[in-house]
Amino acid sequence: MKASEGAWVGWTGVPDDDSEPFEHDGISIVPVALSHDDVELYYEGFSNDTLWPLYHDVIAPPTYHRDWWESYLAVNQRFADAAAAVASHGATVWVQDYQLQLVPKMLRQLRPDLVIGFFNHIPFPAYGIFSQLPWRTQIIEGLLGADVIGFQRVADAGNFSRAVRRLLGHTSKGTNIDVPIDDEAEVQGNPARAKVSRRGIRVRTVVARAFPISIDAASFEDLARSPEIQARAREIRHDLGDPDVVLLGVDRLDYTKGIGHRLKAYGELLEDGNLSAEDTSLIQVASPSRERVKTYMMLRDEIELTVGRINGDFSTISHAAISYLHQGFPREEMVALYLAADVMLVTALRDGMNLVAKEYVASRFDNDGVLVLSEFAGAADELKAALLVNPHDIEGLKEAILKAIAMPRHERSRRMRSMRRRVIEFDVARWSKSFLDALAAQTLAQSAADAAAEAADAENDEHARRVGGEGGEVDSSRTSDLQGADQ
Repeated sequence: MKASEGAWVGWTGVPDDDSEPFEHDGISIVPVALSHDDVELYYEGFSNDTLWPLYHDVIAPPTYHRDWWESYLAVNQRFADAAAAVASHGATVWVQDYQLQLVPKMLRQLRPDLVIGFFNHIPFPAYGIFSQLPWRTQIIEGLLGADVIGFQRVADAGNFSRAVRRLLGHTSKGTNIDVPIDDEAEVQGNPARAKVSRRGIRVRTVVARAFPISIDAASFEDLARSPEIQARAREIRHDLGDPDVVLLGVDRLDYTKGIGHRLKAYGELLEDGNLSAEDTSLIQVASPSRERVKTYMMLRDEIELTVGRINGDFSTISHAAISYLHQGFPREEMVALYLAADVMLVTALRDGMNLVAKEYVASRFDNDGVLVLSEFAGAADELKAALLVNPHDIEGLKEAILKAIAMPRHERSRRMRSMRRRVIEFDVARWSKSFLDALAAQTLAQSAADAAAEAADAENDEHARRVGGEGGEVDSSRTSDLQGADQ
């Protein structure tokens, strides 16, 4: 944002906060106000109790309320208005995540001169699931206002393209979707985006493809190399009673993260006698999340009851089977936990990416540690050297945990080096650059197509003039035929 002299348009996180725009650390901050009702209906309601469970394969049942949708519509318009007001002519606007899926179309209607990108940080579901949404067509049309739409996985981009074909009948080829242009203002606002399709209608091309998000890997490694962080990692293990093996789970307290499946597998390993609380300890960080949403309240009760039961059954006076931490931690403490953990457990039932997995890998400059990773997390597409698991398969999950614990050092190093190469090379800077480069390339490609079309039109006009000059008066129908043939 600093390098591009950009503006960040967003909610402050506090209801009824009417802060004025301000400058901070070289970045223009443009607050968008949300009332208590907006937070309840738009954010907690439609965004997190309708879209979130729907997009995560209906792990929990979505709730559909028209007043939630109307609030979502109104707040998206507020964001679009704010962005339109602050963007200079021809500026690039990058819209982030599922809470703002209507903004691209709204913004294009307000400011057809803008270059618009959208990135979806969570999965995009298969059509059979997405089609349950009563406002499915409006969501798709909203997203198609963008020039480039980014997803975490190739499968997500494919799901979106199929939804576009099923709902709107637009043609697509590869990652390109032809979107008809009905608004003359859009053509006039940015004529380079308009072209004529094979059907003879004016369209613009929208790119929908995967741009897997990442982290600032170098900053995690720098922290991990700090003597203070390494000392803290040793202190954590000592405070746990110096067990032989430390397992770690780090998640928001969310039903998509598979925390219950992880606890069930660990509890059964203790019950079977394959692990003991004196030799093994599980640290489970479950940071608070959406605590006013009923589903999350129920999940917290369920997880904490499970933790209490396992600790009651298997802990000793000197060794707790599970250290459960329902709180957030600063990055320094998280890196110390990553260094202290022999095995990282990422057992998400569905996850757009899961950056915790990448943070663990980036922190392990010692090329040690084992990552047990759900195949349903986007990170599984990249971190293929992890132990990939189906978290619904409790026996398979138990086997993976035991394999991780028993894995020889040379194999741990080989796997971790492979994953670290990927995370370091494809970091967050490369992610953002790849998206913005695709957005710029899309605009250039459309400009080139428009220039080619103008050149063809000029050549047709010249051909018609030559025919007229040689043969006297020109039959208008014949001229039209000639132009059609040249095109």
